[in-house]
Amino acid sequence: MAKHIIHFTGPINSSTCGNLIGTCTRALQQGATHLQLNIVTMGGDCAYGFSLYNYLLSLPVQVDTHNLGTVESMGNILFLAGKHRTACPLSKFLFHPFHWTLHGSVDHARMMEYAASLEHDLRLYDQIVSLHTRGAPEHLDIPRCLTGQSKILDPEEALACGLIHAIDALPIDDAACQWSVHA
Repeated sequence: MAKHIIHFTGPINSSTCGNLIGTCTRALQQGATHLQLNIVTMGGDCAYGFSLYNYLLSLPVQVDTHNLGTVESMGNILFLAGKHRTACPLSKFLFHPFHWTLHGSVDHARMMEYAASLEHDLRLYDQIVSLHTRGAPEHLDIPRCLTGQSKILDPEEALACGLIHAIDALPIDDAACQWSVHA
């Protein structure tokens, strides 16, 4: 089995989205039959996070995800695309309210569009987390986390909530084929 490791270290935005898609494509063209995505991110743009989630699920090979230190905000959605999800013993997950930066003036119709989009993103985020954590011993209240009360989970809590399947440092073999996507 040709396992390729991709280290994603940076924000989720247009640039890193394109770079991750390109890197996965090159890894597959070089014979990867299994991808391990090691993630360190403080999150980023919802549109690119949801897009990367869907892209990773569409790949013709198994994709596993690993928290190298911190997975925050929209990074949790990217992380949940993994079939087998792990975290280093000294790592964290952060869920917090969405926020947008608006530039310039906004009319009533545009403000309503932003509010509707924000609400849709919240429902989609909750749906993805619920899909991947169903049946876990502990319940993660995503709507509460995304609308007011931030939540930080250590690996043991992430395991209990079903975010991860195991706590593991995942040492890297010196012969492993490795790629890097960063800001």
